[in-house]
Amino acid sequence: MNNYFNEAIKTIQNWVQIKSVKTESLNNKPFGENVYKMLIKALEDAKNLGFEVKNYDNYIGEVSFGDGEDKDGLAILCHLDVVPEGDVKKWNYDPYCGVIKDGKIFGRGVCDDKGPAVLCLYALKELKDGGFIPNRKIKLILGCDEESGWGCIEHYNKVAVMPDEGFSPDGDFPVIYAEKGILHIEYTYPISNKIVNAYGGERVNMVCDCATVECDDKIFFKSNDKDVFIKENKIIAKGITAHGSTPQEGDNALKKLLKVLVDNNLIDVKIYNNLFNNESIFKDVYDQTGNLTFSPNVISYENGNIKIKVDVRYPATFKKEDIENKLKTLGKYKEISYQPPLINDKNGKLVTTLLKIYNDVFNDNKKPIAIGGGTYARALVNGVAFGPCVINESIPHKPNEYLEIYRLQKCYIAYKMAIEELCK
Repeated sequence: MNNYFNEAIKTIQNWVQIKSVKTESLNNKPFGENVYKMLIKALEDAKNLGFEVKNYDNYIGEVSFGDGEDKDGLAILCHLDVVPEGDVKKWNYDPYCGVIKDGKIFGRGVCDDKGPAVLCLYALKELKDGGFIPNRKIKLILGCDEESGWGCIEHYNKVAVMPDEGFSPDGDFPVIYAEKGILHIEYTYPISNKIVNAYGGERVNMVCDCATVECDDKIFFKSNDKDVFIKENKIIAKGITAHGSTPQEGDNALKKLLKVLVDNNLIDVKIYNNLFNNESIFKDVYDQTGNLTFSPNVISYENGNIKIKVDVRYPATFKKEDIENKLKTLGKYKEISYQPPLINDKNGKLVTTLLKIYNDVFNDNKKPIAIGGGTYARALVNGVAFGPCVINESIPHKPNEYLEIYRLQKCYIAYKMAIEELCK
């Protein structure tokens, strides 16, 4: 390992120790105190490495290398915010310690997306110190709201110029050329007046791992589900979280909770079926990017209704209006956020260049892939996602998030080669 990579590992550990989970806006810190601290730390580190940096109103940061028109440059889009850690008891180590054990770095953000951001920063540093002169400006863009709503990218497009082309090291290898459309919506359903409160789920893009309903009196029935607990006037369901794009890899606590409510006549069975038995409605919604996924992940209570936030990922070749017509059959809802799908040319220079680099570095023979996840790549005219994970290896958003040191080293080599090849 060279000194640049060794320093990168130390920096990843330092960045992971900052719990950069989005909180309420405060004092010109649009995504909260800890996300602000993370942005300042990242830009200070980049400046100390000799790069020009910019802080765009604490929404998003930029590290630049080389000269040229911004629009013609190369964008490397990373993010510094992370999803919450969930149930700490399911972690083997403190989620924010960045500990190295058995050849792996553990911690929230190691692979999503602080680790790759640091690797790209140090790859730029090694190239710069080695005398590399890029033929266009390189912009390492460090977002702060990727996990929640992309307010950082929206702000960047108002105050700066986004390059047309680039990649985001925030997905899977070998290279992602297409991504599903993402709709975050909220259904409202009436419930029994015996229910006085409901809450659960960390984020709409995380499978719910704990959900609770409170009733107006002590509960006298029992549940046969080992993951559902009755405590006085509360019904508590436990599950296992996963990324919202791969709900099948988690165990949704909300599904268990609503099943108990149905069995005890506290909600209409239609609500449960609309949310968890709706396969027939979406059976024909499929293309090269996969099936539509529908994951109810957050529950809340308001004025005799429960509100359910759902993560919907739909195939890239489908029209949003057609998906909305199907969603309306499941109840009244409002749109929370929307990201259109991404489809790039599999045979274009960007995809073929990165694909060759991956296959060379990892001694593999993979083809370009499509995913259900959403990355910053769709913020570009010509953008793709490039690592650090491998398809069907879902590590982000789960307890014990990690990356192996050997994998990080290969990623470092691949990112350095990608930057050099795309800018020579």
